[in-house]
Amino acid sequence: MRKPKLRFQGYTDDWEQRKFSDVIEKLIGGVSIAPDDYVDIGYRTIPKGAVNSSGVADLSGSKNVPEDFFEKNISSKTSTGELVTSLRDLVPTAPNMGRIVRIYGDSEDFLMPQGVYSIIVKKKISEDYLITYSNSPEYRKIIMAKKNGSTQVHIRNGEFLNIDIPLPSYKEQREIGEYFKKLDHLITLHQRKCEEIKKLKKYMLQKMFPKKGMTVPEIRFDGFTDDWEQRKLGDIAEVTKLAGFEFTEHVVYSDAGNIIALRGLNIKNGQLILDDVKYIDGSNFSKLNRSKLFIDDIMFTYVGTVGEVAIIKENNRFYLAPNVSRIRVQSNDSPQFISHYMRTDNFKNKVIFPLIATSSQPALSMENIRKFMINMPKNRDEQDRLAEYFDHLDHLITLHRRKCEKLQKLKKFMLQNMFV
Repeated sequence: MRKPKLRFQGYTDDWEQRKFSDVIEKLIGGVSIAPDDYVDIGYRTIPKGAVNSSGVADLSGSKNVPEDFFEKNISSKTSTGELVTSLRDLVPTAPNMGRIVRIYGDSEDFLMPQGVYSIIVKKKISEDYLITYSNSPEYRKIIMAKKNGSTQVHIRNGEFLNIDIPLPSYKEQREIGEYFKKLDHLITLHQRKCEEIKKLKKYMLQKMFPKKGMTVPEIRFDGFTDDWEQRKLGDIAEVTKLAGFEFTEHVVYSDAGNIIALRGLNIKNGQLILDDVKYIDGSNFSKLNRSKLFIDDIMFTYVGTVGEVAIIKENNRFYLAPNVSRIRVQSNDSPQFISHYMRTDNFKNKVIFPLIATSSQPALSMENIRKFMINMPKNRDEQDRLAEYFDHLDHLITLHRRKCEKLQKLKKFMLQNMFV
C-alpha cells in the first residue's frame, strides 16, 4: 500500500489496508427514546450533536432519562473514556456523521439514543488514531459516498464496518493520534479563551455603560464621579456617505491594487475584514475627497446589515464604498469610545433599530444617523480609559481567534498529508 506524504521520523514501512471490522471489536448501538421518556433529573444521554471534529464529545445538548428506563436499556449504555460515533445526521450534507469522539469528564454512565454507537477497538489499535482518521479528507469522502437518504441521512452498520482504513504500525498509530490530540487540545483551549473573553466583554459593556434612565454606570474606574451626558451624534461629528453619482461616475473597481473601497461586508464585529476587497486605484480621486478615510474615522453600515461599526487605524489606504457611512468626530471626544458605545447591544436595540426604515431591505438615512443620542462621560480621560480597556479585550479576542485559525489550518494540512 502507498505511504503518506508526511511521516514522523523513523517510519518507513508500508501501511496496510484494513476494514473497520478488522479493528473494531464491538459496535454497540443506541435505543429508541421518545420525547416523553425524558425527565429533568436522571442518567444523561449522548446527543447526536456530541459528535464533532474536535475529538471530544460535546455533551451540552444532553438530556436525561429516568433510572428505570436506563436499567431497562442498559445494553445501550456507554461511559466516560469510551469512543462514540453517530451514523445518522439530520443535516443532508452530514458534516459530522461517522466522526469518532471520546467522552471526557468524571466517571459517568450514559445512555445512547438510536443512531449513536459506542466503539470498542481491538488490541494494538490506537483509539486516538481512529479519532484522527475519522477527520481525514479521504475518510470524509467515503462517508459522503456511502450515506443513504435525503433528509435524515444515515449509514448502515454493515456499510460502516466495511469501510477501508489505512493502518500503520501500532507505534506509528499512537504517535499520529497523540500529535492530533495535542493539536485539538490547543484549538479547544484558544476557542475557550476567546469565548470567555467575549463573555467578559459583554458583561462589562452592560456594567460600564449606564442603563436606561441612569446617569452613571454600575462599574467605573477609580477617580471618576461626574454624571454622564447625552450628546447628539450630529452635534459632535460629521456624518456623510459616498453619493450615488460619485460612485457611478468616479469609482472604478478592480481585483488588485493598493487603495481599498470599504464595503459593508468588510465591516464586522468592530473589525475590518479584508479577505474580500475591491481596489479603486484607477478611480478619479480628485472627485472623491469626502469619501477618503483617515485614522479615527468611524465606519457605520447603514443599508442591509445595519449597525456594523469599525474604526480606521491607518491613513492613505481606504475610501468609502456604497452603503457605508463615515463618522468623523469634530469635538474633543474619543472616537474609540464612541465606536465601542455604538457596538453595545443596548445602543443597537434602543437607538439604531427603532430608526431603521424597512422596505425591500433595512436602511438608515444620514439624517437619522445624525440623530443618534450618545451617552458618554463628560471627562475625556474617562472616555479614553474605557476605550483602552475594551480595545485590550478586542485585542485578546483577535489574538486567540487568529491562533485558533492558524492551528486549524495546520490541522487541515496535516490531515491531508499524513494519511494515504
